[in-house]
Amino acid sequence: MRRTILVTGGAGFIGSNFVLQRIAAGDRVVNLDKLTYAGNLGNLASVQHNPDHVFIQGGIEDEALVQSLLAKHQPQAIVNFAAESHVDRSIVSPEEFISTNVVGSFRLLHAALAYYRALAPAAQAAFRFLHVSTDEVYGSLSRSDPAFTEEKAYEPNSPYSASKAASDHLVRAYYHTYGLPVITTNCSNNYGPYQFPEKLIPLVILNAFHGKPLPIYGDGLNVRDWLYVGDHCLAISLVLERGLPGKTYNIGGDSEMANIDVVTTICSIMDEFHPSGAPHSRLITYVTDRPGHDRRYAVDSSRLKRELGWSQQETFSTGIRRTIEWYLANTAWIQEVTSGDYRRWITANYEARGAK
Repeated sequence: MRRTILVTGGAGFIGSNFVLQRIAAGDRVVNLDKLTYAGNLGNLASVQHNPDHVFIQGGIEDEALVQSLLAKHQPQAIVNFAAESHVDRSIVSPEEFISTNVVGSFRLLHAALAYYRALAPAAQAAFRFLHVSTDEVYGSLSRSDPAFTEEKAYEPNSPYSASKAASDHLVRAYYHTYGLPVITTNCSNNYGPYQFPEKLIPLVILNAFHGKPLPIYGDGLNVRDWLYVGDHCLAISLVLERGLPGKTYNIGGDSEMANIDVVTTICSIMDEFHPSGAPHSRLITYVTDRPGHDRRYAVDSSRLKRELGWSQQETFSTGIRRTIEWYLANTAWIQEVTSGDYRRWITANYEARGAK
Protein backbone atom coordinates (compact mmCIF):
# COMPACT_ATOMS: atom_id res chain seq x y z
CA MET A 1 0.00 0.00 0.00
CA ARG A 2 1.37 3.40 -0.99
CA ARG A 3 1.92 5.70 1.97
CA THR A 4 3.06 9.21 2.67
CA ILE A 5 5.84 9.15 5.28
CA LEU A 6 7.34 12.12 7.10
CA VAL A 7 11.02 11.24 7.46
CA THR A 8 13.11 13.44 9.74
CA GLY A 9 16.87 13.50 9.20
CA GLY A 10 16.36 12.06 5.74
CA ALA A 11 19.47 13.64 4.22
CA GLY A 12 21.80 11.93 6.67
CA PHE A 13 23.48 8.56 6.32
CA ILE A 14 20.81 6.08 7.42
CA GLY A 15 17.92 8.42 6.68
CA SER A 16 18.89 8.97 3.04
CA ASN A 17 19.31 5.24 2.47
CA PHE A 18 15.82 4.72 3.91
CA VAL A 19 14.33 7.51 1.77
CA LEU A 20 15.80 6.01 -1.39
CA GLN A 21 14.47 2.56 -0.47
CA ARG A 22 10.95 3.80 0.25
CA ILE A 23 10.67 5.89 -2.91
CA ALA A 24 11.88 2.89 -4.94
CA ALA A 25 9.14 0.86 -3.23
CA GLY A 26 6.47 3.38 -4.30
CA ASP A 27 5.95 5.50 -1.19
CA ARG A 28 5.84 9.29 -1.06
CA VAL A 29 8.38 10.83 1.31
CA VAL A 30 8.27 14.24 2.94
CA ASN A 31 11.87 14.74 4.02
CA LEU A 32 12.69 17.20 6.84
CA ASP A 33 16.40 17.73 7.46
CA LYS A 34 18.33 20.60 9.04
CA LEU A 35 21.34 19.99 6.75
CA THR A 36 24.01 20.15 9.41
CA TYR A 37 27.51 18.95 8.48
CA ALA A 38 26.29 15.32 8.26
CA GLY A 39 23.22 16.08 6.15
CA ASN A 40 23.88 16.12 2.43
CA LEU A 41 21.43 16.61 -0.42
CA GLY A 42 23.99 14.89 -2.64
CA ASN A 43 22.85 11.65 -0.99
CA LEU A 44 19.46 12.23 -2.63
CA ALA A 45 20.57 13.40 -6.07
CA SER A 46 18.85 10.46 -7.76
CA VAL A 47 15.43 11.60 -6.49
CA GLN A 48 16.00 15.35 -6.75
CA HIS A 49 13.31 15.75 -9.43
CA ASN A 50 11.08 12.90 -8.30
CA PRO A 51 7.61 14.21 -7.33
CA ASP A 52 7.42 11.53 -4.62
CA HIS A 53 10.26 13.23 -2.75
CA VAL A 54 9.43 16.52 -1.05
CA PHE A 55 12.42 18.09 0.73
CA ILE A 56 12.14 20.79 3.42
CA GLN A 57 15.14 22.22 5.22
CA GLY A 58 14.47 22.55 8.94
CA GLY A 59 14.87 20.89 12.32
CA ILE A 60 12.59 18.84 14.52
CA GLU A 61 13.05 21.52 17.20
CA ASP A 62 10.84 23.77 15.05
CA GLU A 63 7.45 22.54 16.25
CA ALA A 64 5.48 25.05 14.18
CA LEU A 65 7.21 23.83 11.01
CA VAL A 66 6.51 20.20 11.89
CA GLN A 67 2.86 21.01 12.57
CA SER A 68 2.52 22.74 9.20
CA LEU A 69 4.05 19.78 7.37
CA LEU A 70 1.76 17.32 9.11
CA ALA A 71 -1.29 19.42 8.30
CA LYS A 72 -0.29 19.91 4.66
CA HIS A 73 0.91 16.42 3.75
CA GLN A 74 -1.20 14.21 6.07
CA PRO A 75 1.35 11.39 6.46
CA GLN A 76 0.41 7.90 7.58
CA ALA A 77 3.69 7.57 9.47
CA ILE A 78 6.59 9.51 10.94
CA VAL A 79 10.07 7.96 10.98
CA ASN A 80 12.48 9.90 13.15
CA PHE A 81 16.15 9.62 12.16
CA ALA A 82 16.98 13.21 13.14
CA ALA A 83 19.77 13.13 15.70
CA GLU A 84 23.26 14.25 16.52
CA SER A 85 24.99 10.88 16.48
CA HIS A 86 28.77 11.05 16.85
CA VAL A 87 30.11 10.14 20.31
CA ASP A 88 33.32 12.13 19.93
CA ARG A 89 31.42 15.29 18.97
CA SER A 90 29.12 14.79 21.97
CA ILE A 91 32.14 14.82 24.26
CA VAL A 92 33.31 18.12 22.79
CA SER A 93 29.89 19.81 22.36
CA PRO A 94 27.22 18.01 24.43
CA GLU A 95 24.70 20.88 24.36
CA GLU A 96 23.95 20.34 20.65
CA PHE A 97 23.02 16.74 21.44
CA ILE A 98 20.59 17.79 24.18
CA SER A 99 19.03 20.35 21.86
CA THR A 100 18.38 17.97 18.96
CA ASN A 101 18.06 14.56 20.58
CA VAL A 102 16.08 15.52 23.67
CA VAL A 103 14.33 18.85 23.06
CA GLY A 104 13.85 18.14 19.36
CA SER A 105 12.40 14.68 19.99
CA PHE A 106 10.02 16.12 22.58
CA ARG A 107 8.73 18.79 20.19
CA LEU A 108 8.34 16.26 17.38
CA LEU A 109 6.37 13.95 19.67
CA HIS A 110 4.23 16.86 20.87
CA ALA A 111 3.37 17.87 17.30
CA ALA A 112 2.73 14.25 16.31
CA LEU A 113 0.32 13.75 19.21
CA ALA A 114 -1.77 16.79 18.26
CA TYR A 115 -1.87 15.58 14.65
CA TYR A 116 -2.79 12.02 15.71
CA ARG A 117 -5.63 13.16 17.95
CA ALA A 118 -7.23 15.07 15.06
CA LEU A 119 -7.23 12.05 12.72
CA ALA A 120 -10.34 10.02 11.98
CA PRO A 121 -10.50 6.64 13.80
CA ALA A 122 -9.44 4.61 10.74
CA ALA A 123 -6.47 6.91 10.13
CA GLN A 124 -5.52 6.71 13.81
CA ALA A 125 -5.50 2.92 13.61
CA ALA A 126 -3.08 3.01 10.68
CA PHE A 127 -0.77 5.76 11.97
CA ARG A 128 2.69 4.96 13.36
CA PHE A 129 5.53 7.00 14.89
CA LEU A 130 8.80 5.08 14.55
CA HIS A 131 11.76 6.33 16.55
CA VAL A 132 15.21 5.18 15.40
CA SER A 133 17.66 4.77 18.29
CA THR A 134 20.94 3.06 19.11
CA ASP A 135 22.36 0.11 21.04
CA GLU A 136 24.61 2.56 22.90
CA VAL A 137 21.77 3.37 25.31
CA TYR A 138 22.32 -0.07 26.88
CA GLY A 139 25.87 0.69 27.99
CA SER A 140 28.90 -1.56 27.66
CA LEU A 141 29.36 -5.35 27.74
CA SER A 142 32.21 -7.54 28.91
CA ARG A 143 33.43 -10.26 26.55
CA SER A 144 31.34 -12.90 28.36
CA ASP A 145 28.08 -10.94 28.66
CA PRO A 146 25.11 -11.95 26.52
CA ALA A 147 24.07 -9.59 23.73
CA PHE A 148 21.67 -6.72 24.43
CA THR A 149 18.01 -7.70 24.41
CA GLU A 150 15.11 -5.25 24.49
CA GLU A 151 14.78 -5.89 28.25
CA LYS A 152 18.34 -4.73 29.03
CA ALA A 153 18.38 -1.80 31.47
CA TYR A 154 19.64 1.50 30.05
CA GLU A 155 23.18 2.46 31.14
CA PRO A 156 24.36 5.23 28.77
CA ASN A 157 27.98 6.25 29.16
CA SER A 158 28.43 9.24 26.82
CA PRO A 159 26.54 12.49 26.30
CA TYR A 160 25.39 11.07 22.95
CA SER A 161 23.98 7.83 24.37
CA ALA A 162 22.47 9.67 27.34
CA SER A 163 20.65 12.04 25.00
CA LYS A 164 19.35 9.13 22.93
CA ALA A 165 18.26 7.30 26.08
CA ALA A 166 16.31 10.39 27.12
CA SER A 167 14.57 10.52 23.75
CA ASP A 168 13.72 6.81 23.99
CA HIS A 169 12.13 7.40 27.38
CA LEU A 170 10.09 10.29 26.01
CA VAL A 171 8.84 8.08 23.17
CA ARG A 172 7.83 5.39 25.67
CA ALA A 173 6.06 7.99 27.83
CA TYR A 174 4.03 9.31 24.90
CA TYR A 175 2.75 5.78 24.28
CA HIS A 176 1.87 4.93 27.88
CA THR A 177 0.56 8.36 28.89
CA TYR A 178 -1.09 9.61 25.71
CA GLY A 179 -1.62 6.53 23.57
CA LEU A 180 0.50 7.73 20.64
CA PRO A 181 1.25 4.57 18.57
CA VAL A 182 5.03 4.65 18.80
CA ILE A 183 7.63 1.99 18.04
CA THR A 184 11.33 2.21 18.89
CA THR A 185 14.20 0.46 17.12
CA ASN A 186 17.68 0.18 18.62
CA CYS A 187 20.36 -0.63 16.07
CA SER A 188 24.01 -1.63 16.18
CA ASN A 189 26.82 0.16 14.31
CA ASN A 190 25.80 0.88 10.71
CA TYR A 191 28.08 1.04 7.69
CA GLY A 192 27.51 1.44 3.96
CA PRO A 193 27.05 4.11 1.26
CA TYR A 194 26.68 7.80 2.15
CA GLN A 195 28.16 7.55 5.67
CA PHE A 196 29.91 10.76 6.70
CA PRO A 197 33.64 9.97 6.97
CA GLU A 198 34.08 10.84 10.62
CA LYS A 199 32.96 7.30 11.52
CA LEU A 200 35.46 4.43 11.61
CA ILE A 201 34.79 2.56 8.36
CA PRO A 202 34.54 5.47 5.89
CA LEU A 203 37.38 7.27 7.68
CA VAL A 204 39.66 4.26 7.24
CA ILE A 205 38.65 3.79 3.59
CA LEU A 206 39.26 7.47 2.85
CA ASN A 207 42.58 7.65 4.68
CA ALA A 208 43.79 4.41 3.12
CA PHE A 209 42.91 5.74 -0.32
CA HIS A 210 45.03 8.84 0.30
CA GLY A 211 47.86 7.03 2.11
CA LYS A 212 47.15 8.77 5.42
CA PRO A 213 47.44 7.28 8.93
CA LEU A 214 44.61 4.99 10.03
CA PRO A 215 43.86 6.07 13.64
CA ILE A 216 42.89 3.33 16.10
CA TYR A 217 41.70 4.25 19.58
CA GLY A 218 43.46 2.62 22.53
CA ASP A 219 44.41 -1.02 21.95
CA GLY A 220 41.96 -1.49 19.08
CA LEU A 221 40.11 -4.28 20.88
CA ASN A 222 36.80 -2.48 21.42
CA VAL A 223 34.13 -4.69 19.87
CA ARG A 224 31.11 -3.58 17.83
CA ASP A 225 28.31 -5.41 16.04
CA TRP A 226 28.30 -4.24 12.40
CA LEU A 227 25.04 -3.82 10.47
CA TYR A 228 24.86 -3.02 6.75
CA VAL A 229 22.69 0.06 6.29
CA GLY A 230 20.52 -1.54 3.60
CA ASP A 231 19.59 -4.34 5.99
CA HIS A 232 18.82 -1.79 8.68
CA CYS A 233 16.48 0.15 6.40
CA LEU A 234 14.67 -3.04 5.34
CA ALA A 235 14.19 -3.86 9.02
CA ILE A 236 12.76 -0.40 9.72
CA SER A 237 10.29 -0.80 6.85
CA LEU A 238 9.23 -4.18 8.23
CA VAL A 239 8.76 -2.78 11.74
CA LEU A 240 6.79 0.14 10.33
CA GLU A 241 4.48 -2.26 8.51
CA ARG A 242 4.09 -5.05 11.05
CA GLY A 243 5.54 -3.93 14.40
CA LEU A 244 3.31 -3.51 17.41
CA PRO A 245 2.80 -0.06 18.98
CA GLY A 246 4.59 0.33 22.29
CA LYS A 247 7.23 -2.28 21.45
CA THR A 248 10.96 -2.00 20.97
CA TYR A 249 12.85 -4.00 18.37
CA ASN A 250 16.63 -4.46 18.36
CA ILE A 251 18.31 -4.55 14.95
CA GLY A 252 21.79 -6.07 14.81
CA GLY A 253 24.16 -7.41 12.20
CA ASP A 254 25.31 -10.62 13.94
CA SER A 255 28.81 -9.43 13.04
CA GLU A 256 30.84 -8.71 16.18
CA MET A 257 34.36 -7.56 15.39
CA ALA A 258 37.12 -5.73 17.22
CA ASN A 259 37.97 -2.36 15.70
CA ILE A 260 41.47 -3.50 14.76
CA ASP A 261 40.03 -6.48 12.85
CA VAL A 262 37.66 -4.18 10.97
CA VAL A 263 40.59 -1.99 9.98
CA THR A 264 42.84 -4.85 8.89
CA THR A 265 39.96 -6.30 6.84
CA ILE A 266 39.54 -2.96 5.06
CA CYS A 267 43.29 -2.79 4.48
CA SER A 268 43.30 -6.21 2.84
CA ILE A 269 40.44 -5.29 0.50
CA MET A 270 42.08 -1.95 -0.31
CA ASP A 271 45.27 -3.85 -1.19
CA GLU A 272 43.16 -5.69 -3.75
CA PHE A 273 41.03 -2.79 -5.04
CA HIS A 274 43.55 0.08 -4.76
CA PRO A 275 47.10 -1.32 -4.59
CA SER A 276 49.69 1.20 -3.48
CA GLY A 277 52.91 -0.80 -3.67
CA ALA A 278 52.88 -1.63 0.05
CA PRO A 279 50.25 -3.08 2.40
CA HIS A 280 47.76 -0.48 3.62
CA SER A 281 48.08 -1.99 7.12
CA ARG A 282 51.41 -0.13 7.42
CA LEU A 283 49.32 3.02 7.94
CA ILE A 284 47.68 1.77 11.16
CA THR A 285 48.42 4.19 14.00
CA TYR A 286 47.27 3.75 17.61
CA VAL A 287 46.11 6.98 19.25
CA THR A 288 45.02 7.93 22.76
CA ASP A 289 41.66 6.41 23.61
CA ARG A 290 38.59 8.62 23.92
CA PRO A 291 37.06 9.18 27.39
CA GLY A 292 34.49 6.62 28.53
CA HIS A 293 35.01 4.36 25.52
CA ASP A 294 32.54 1.44 25.80
CA ARG A 295 34.34 -1.88 25.46
CA ARG A 296 31.77 -4.00 23.62
CA TYR A 297 28.33 -3.80 22.07
CA ALA A 298 26.38 -6.80 20.81
CA VAL A 299 22.75 -6.81 19.73
CA ASP A 300 20.27 -9.70 20.01
CA SER A 301 17.78 -9.40 17.13
CA SER A 302 15.82 -12.53 18.08
CA ARG A 303 12.52 -10.70 18.62
CA LEU A 304 12.66 -9.05 15.20
CA LYS A 305 13.51 -12.34 13.51
CA ARG A 306 11.01 -14.42 15.48
CA GLU A 307 8.01 -12.07 15.45
CA LEU A 308 8.42 -10.23 12.12
CA GLY A 309 10.52 -12.65 10.05
CA TRP A 310 13.48 -10.35 9.40
CA SER A 311 16.96 -11.57 8.50
CA GLN A 312 20.16 -9.90 7.32
CA GLN A 313 20.88 -10.00 3.60
CA GLU A 314 24.54 -9.05 3.97
CA THR A 315 27.32 -10.60 6.02
CA PHE A 316 30.16 -8.34 7.07
CA SER A 317 32.33 -9.94 4.39
CA THR A 318 29.90 -9.07 1.59
CA GLY A 319 28.75 -5.74 3.03
CA ILE A 320 32.21 -4.31 3.58
CA ARG A 321 33.25 -5.13 0.01
CA ARG A 322 30.12 -3.41 -1.33
CA THR A 323 30.87 -0.42 0.87
CA ILE A 324 34.49 -0.06 -0.23
CA GLU A 325 33.47 -0.42 -3.88
CA TRP A 326 30.91 2.36 -3.41
CA TYR A 327 33.39 4.78 -1.84
CA LEU A 328 36.00 4.12 -4.49
CA ALA A 329 33.40 4.71 -7.22
CA ASN A 330 32.09 7.94 -5.64
CA THR A 331 35.16 10.08 -5.08
CA ALA A 332 33.24 13.21 -6.15
CA TRP A 333 30.77 12.66 -3.29
CA ILE A 334 33.67 12.25 -0.88
CA GLN A 335 35.32 15.46 -2.05
CA GLU A 336 32.06 17.34 -1.59
CA VAL A 337 31.43 16.23 1.98
CA THR A 338 35.02 16.48 3.22
CA SER A 339 34.91 20.24 3.61
CA GLY A 340 37.17 22.48 5.63
CA ASP A 341 34.96 21.87 8.65
CA TYR A 342 35.50 18.13 8.30
CA ARG A 343 39.27 18.53 7.99
CA ARG A 344 39.40 20.76 11.07
CA TRP A 345 37.43 18.17 13.03
CA ILE A 346 39.72 15.31 12.00
CA THR A 347 42.75 17.37 13.00
CA ALA A 348 41.27 18.23 16.40
CA ASN A 349 39.97 14.75 17.19
CA TYR A 350 42.63 12.42 15.83
CA GLU A 351 45.86 14.19 14.92
CA ALA A 352 45.86 16.26 18.11
CA ARG A 353 45.73 13.06 20.15
CA GLY A 354 49.07 11.93 18.76
CA ALA A 355 50.36 8.42 18.21
CA LYS A 356 50.83 6.17 21.20
